Amino acid sequence: MLEREFPEGLVIERAPAPGLIFPTENMEGSTKDEIWECLMGNEVGMIGVRGIGGVGKTTIMQHINNDLVREGRFQKVIWVVVSYPLIVSELQTKIVDAMGKTLQEKEEMRRAAKLMEIMGKESFVLILDDVWEEFSLKEVGIPEATVQNGSKLVITSRSAKVCNNLRCKIVEVRPLSPNESLNLFLDKVGRDVLKVEGLEEILNSVVEECGGLPLSIVVIAGSMRGEYDISEWRTTLDELQQCVKSMEGTEDKIFMRLRWIYDRLRSPKIQQCFLYCSLFREDYEFSRKRLIEAWIDEGLINESGSRQKAYDKGHHILNRLERNYLLEKTVKYQVWFKMHDVVRDMAIKSIGPEVRYMVKAGMKLTKVPNEHDWATDLNKVSLMANYISEIPVGFNPKCPLLSTLILADNPNLSEIPSSFFEGMVGLKVLELYGTGIEILPDSISNLVNLFFEGMVRLKVLELYDTGIETLPDSISNLVNLSALRLRCCETLKYLPSLAKLRALKKLDLWMAGIEVVPQGMEMLESLEYLDFYCQNLKEIPTGILPSLSSLQYLVVHPSISITKGINLEEVARLSKLESLECGIEGIQDFNYLVKKSKDFESLIAYDLRLSTSKQYLTGLGFRV
Repeated sequence: MLEREFPEGLVIERAPAPGLIFPTENMEGSTKDEIWECLMGNEVGMIGVRGIGGVGKTTIMQHINNDLVREGRFQKVIWVVVSYPLIVSELQTKIVDAMGKTLQEKEEMRRAAKLMEIMGKESFVLILDDVWEEFSLKEVGIPEATVQNGSKLVITSRSAKVCNNLRCKIVEVRPLSPNESLNLFLDKVGRDVLKVEGLEEILNSVVEECGGLPLSIVVIAGSMRGEYDISEWRTTLDELQQCVKSMEGTEDKIFMRLRWIYDRLRSPKIQQCFLYCSLFREDYEFSRKRLIEAWIDEGLINESGSRQKAYDKGHHILNRLERNYLLEKTVKYQVWFKMHDVVRDMAIKSIGPEVRYMVKAGMKLTKVPNEHDWATDLNKVSLMANYISEIPVGFNPKCPLLSTLILADNPNLSEIPSSFFEGMVGLKVLELYGTGIEILPDSISNLVNLFFEGMVRLKVLELYDTGIETLPDSISNLVNLSALRLRCCETLKYLPSLAKLRALKKLDLWMAGIEVVPQGMEMLESLEYLDFYCQNLKEIPTGILPSLSSLQYLVVHPSISITKGINLEEVARLSKLESLECGIEGIQDFNYLVKKSKDFESLIAYDLRLSTSKQYLTGLGFRV
């Protein structure tokens, strides 16, 4: 027997898990067993899990996904959300990402061949969730799952035609039985309600109104959690019965039940925050912080006096929407959220007659909608996540009431003609992040000049992750601008004077390419949020910070430490400062900060990073 000593100890690396584990809760229904038998047997290679929206297809497959990962029979368990529209290149990328691989190839057929090669090396279960369109496995690069290769393919879809096109064995997901519905409802609402005298019959009737659909059950049960007043339950039953009374189809009834939850929010502010989320493409994932920041910038949250209060209000709204299952946490990041596609459909349909949206996000558009689609009463337009490459010269939609325009994530859009904005005299929010735009047309900056008196003016300009190199001097004419978001604009080298932007509350330059502080900064007395995390920026000149009397949130790059490039005495004079992130040279700097802590009356959080390393100190306040 061979013996060997390991003086420093023996470390055995655990093999990576074959797939992702989803956080799941109790599930009702027997469909899972039928699907599992197909996966474990040798007769079926491809399975189509079919059912109407909200019937629980995704939930069933998340449970099965977890069982497959734990069971370890397959080398890879791959979960991909497809959604509408199906874009082959995106689907290819999602699959290789889930496998921990990459595709270097650019051309679609070569990518398909490489993906076919990668997937052919291991036995797999590929779960494609929320498939709306027919597609070719070969064109994507997915090997056909057969008994010979030992792999399996599962799709979830509302369409039997999609399942048949792939020659899948169809497993129907049907509504829950009355007993299963009651068990799921009680799991979500809490079994304490059974102790309420006289409630059982009303409770059973409320459950019956859910139609056996898990989405309706969890949403309605979640809204009633903690409610023990029998009169409230009677009112709920009456409202549910009335809202579906005239509805014939199952999907219409689902919509009305979800609409009842939306109405039950009873807060116009929360409802507007919820509807804002519908402007983004299907299955878009929001980070908690960025969503709250967007609500603040849009004016949906306006807690005067404190940005922290605004954040707290944002967290409250997010938690409320999550508790009511109108937003759900994503799998990978528990601080990120998404909308169920059925809930998103309800949100878009729920926009009242006094407000009109045009939402064509993620629709594979290569051109902007025709001029007749741009109705004069439009309030918000979202064309994000498309393939729009140009806007015709002379195209001038007449939309005087348009307040929000989202052209984000159109990477091929590199130029906008000056005529495009001339009919949008009420434009308040313009989002161009993720586009190929490098130059802004004059008309953006001239909105105020053209329509000065009595007109709503641009308040939010978003250019995140664009290739813009400079902003025109005339942007200073946007005197009502309250948020200028230039995150990740690495090629941005120059900002004109900001002296006239007296209404500016937020200036976000995180990882922008600027090398010097813009002129006129000292005039921004309304500025509350300043992110100067710019690695090329070496200092903040003396005299600027004390002028920013409203500043509450300050971030600077670690290379700008409190003894090099930033004056701590000036920082200490920011009486409203609530959050500080900057660099320190060493422990002596930290001690100096502690000594000065009495000067930071409003400081709630800090993040101090050593300028010469990746170490940092973080915490709540400086109180010692």
